[in-house]
Amino acid sequence: MTEDTHPQYSTKGMPFRRLGTSGLRVPLFSLGGWLTIGGTVVGDPVKDIIKMAFENGINMFDNAEDYSKGKSEKEMGRVIKELNLRRTDLVVSTKIFWGPRDGPNDKGLSRKHIIEGTQECLERLQMTYVDVIFAHRCDITVPMEEIVRAFNYVIEKGWAFYWGTSEWSAHQIEEAHHIATKLNLIAPIAEQCQHSMFHRERPEKEYAPLYKKYGLGTTAFSALNFGILTGKYNDGIPPDSRFAKEDMFEGMANEDKIRKVRELTKIAEALGSTPTALALAWVAKHPTTSTVILGVSSAAQLRENLRALEVLPKMTEAVMQQIEEVLGNQPVPEDNHGRPMLDKLGRL
Repeated sequence: MTEDTHPQYSTKGMPFRRLGTSGLRVPLFSLGGWLTIGGTVVGDPVKDIIKMAFENGINMFDNAEDYSKGKSEKEMGRVIKELNLRRTDLVVSTKIFWGPRDGPNDKGLSRKHIIEGTQECLERLQMTYVDVIFAHRCDITVPMEEIVRAFNYVIEKGWAFYWGTSEWSAHQIEEAHHIATKLNLIAPIAEQCQHSMFHRERPEKEYAPLYKKYGLGTTAFSALNFGILTGKYNDGIPPDSRFAKEDMFEGMANEDKIRKVRELTKIAEALGSTPTALALAWVAKHPTTSTVILGVSSAAQLRENLRALEVLPKMTEAVMQQIEEVLGNQPVPEDNHGRPMLDKLGRL
């Protein structure tokens, strides 16, 4: 018998939840590569981040074919291999839509790009399969039947175990389920959506019927609203920050948000925590959240984010209500026009 040289995985107290209604169990906090790995963070720092994640119970790593034009997948795959992590200990996901090249069939969700894009993702990751492959957006130029059939094919080939959607509308997700049911194909099990204290309408209201009907789970990203909820902009926007340098973030850190973050900071401090940990724990508190994807640029930042696990048990109904009073943006449920609400068994 050969000696097992793989590092031993331990949950280290990390809570696990099922991904939607699938049998796949994912850590409450996972690690993503967007905006950092392969872009602003390369080389040894990537290894430090993934090693710390693994040693603290994070075994899910999320990526996409377009993150840093494929470099993010390459960096993540390289480090996982160099750390000699056992593949079966990991849950790896990636996303298909924006390929790293600009040909007419290098983007979107045609059967051609889904299949060829998946193969290229695996090559960059140095893996034979991913656990979950997401459709990074819905391609309205492709028939939904072609999309569902293509992802079904990818799963049947063993290149992925499950598929999901990312930033799809509720209508599009519903259509995918209808096609899958009609043709006896595999339906998406999860939605990767933006969810934070400042971005709530879609995950909390638009998707509400899908949670009840299909048991949809979410892999939430940007839980810190691109860093606003960390409190680092409470005293102004530093000239070297992404909000000052990148056009895509222009106007996001507005005065009203900053005022609310200052109030949230007081709540966090009263709990012996930080606004970062509070914001992450708030998203994790939602029962429909399967995992919260963390995006970090250093191992120290990851350690700070994981403080959310300490504050999560303190998120009582009273604390949640206190937060709601500060935010003032809870989505309004659909109007029932005076009809009494019923529970899932049809009772008053």
